[in-house]
Amino acid sequence: MDNSGMYVGLDIGTTSIKVIVAENVKGQMNVIGVGNERSSGVNRGVIVDIDKAAEAIQRAVRQAEEKASIEIHDVIVGIPANMLKIEPCSGMIAIDDQSREITGRDVRSVATAALIQNLSPEREVVDILADEFVVDGFDGIKDPRGMVGVRLELHGTLFTGPKTIMHNTRKAVEQAGLHLRGTVINPMAQGMMVMNDGEQDFGTVLIDLGGGQSTAAVIHDHQLKYIDVDQEGGQFITKDISVVLNTSLDSAEKLKRDYGYADSTQASEEDEFPVDVVGQSQPTPISEKYLAEIIEARLNQVFERLRTNLDEVQALELPGGIVLTGGVSALPGITELATEEFGTHVRVYVPDQMGLRHPSFTLALAFVKYFGGLSEIDLLIKSALTGSTQLADETDELRQREQASEAATTTSEQPRQAKAKASKPKKNRSEGFKKFFSDFFD
Repeated sequence: MDNSGMYVGLDIGTTSIKVIVAENVKGQMNVIGVGNERSSGVNRGVIVDIDKAAEAIQRAVRQAEEKASIEIHDVIVGIPANMLKIEPCSGMIAIDDQSREITGRDVRSVATAALIQNLSPEREVVDILADEFVVDGFDGIKDPRGMVGVRLELHGTLFTGPKTIMHNTRKAVEQAGLHLRGTVINPMAQGMMVMNDGEQDFGTVLIDLGGGQSTAAVIHDHQLKYIDVDQEGGQFITKDISVVLNTSLDSAEKLKRDYGYADSTQASEEDEFPVDVVGQSQPTPISEKYLAEIIEARLNQVFERLRTNLDEVQALELPGGIVLTGGVSALPGITELATEEFGTHVRVYVPDQMGLRHPSFTLALAFVKYFGGLSEIDLLIKSALTGSTQLADETDELRQREQASEAATTTSEQPRQAKAKASKPKKNRSEGFKKFFSDFFD
């Protein structure tokens, strides 16, 4: 399937809202516009004030529109992993006509059957992924379309989350004057982008150190297997600096970005910088090491809690180690501190696109790359979430036209092939076998 087209990723974060406009040309994702605005109405990754969040989204979108010179209507939005549940699911349908080939509508129908779950009123299905299809007992099928069978089954993975998060996200996007093209679970999109094929296959831990919270996700067998969310992130580091140094939050954030180190052993005791202290007319000099000790103390607490939960599922024994991303992972010395705390090899992922070479842009970029790489089967299954049959109808119609075209081409070529065969002298069959064996054993 050629997924060429325009994709817009919307990352609604606690501290900032980022919009990335990218054009997918034959598998190559080219970023043509970026918007980055201060967030509002979001707390710990969750929208808590729809009006303020919508206004912040509009500002970020306008900025991206100006840089990309386009009008943005459809966006791909991430869903935070808060209270996310991962569970297996399955669905089965009977094919009404035994001689009929399985179509896209059948794929969508079996996905709809797999969505039928006994969920509590406060939960909602966030996403569904197919592991395999089974046609009349034959398993391991990735795309059943075009096959003939009586019974079609789907075995997959279901992701459910709080209904409040889903509703508030949809409402804020709609109120910003945008159409929700699709949703994706944050660590799922990130994992597919920041990890290579081997890391996704053998197992790797992704830790997203965001502004409002820190999320650890385990990717194994190319699937999201485990989620752990710690309710502390970069904002808490900023608050610690503000309280300890008795300075404003804005000043504390600037100190963290300009002079902060995650590992205090890498900071200098001699190098000092001025800090505007509340109630004092003159700035107070503070050493790099003292600031680093404040940052390191909070990071150690976050890492310790994450390590405890990851140890319970033996995630730190996976050969892929840990990949860090998110704005906080830009702090110098973060790799060394995480390596010491988790006891495994650690690397930081930084996007390589021009103008986006900062870990804080990873998530928004992951949305466009994730959706740009979805297959027709993936999109058909996702259409079951919205109840739309448009994609199934379009793909079925396209396949029918292609089959009709192939049949017409074959019919027109048959007379020419027959004429060509008639003009060729017949070969002795035994001579043909001799030539085959002589060529084979030469």
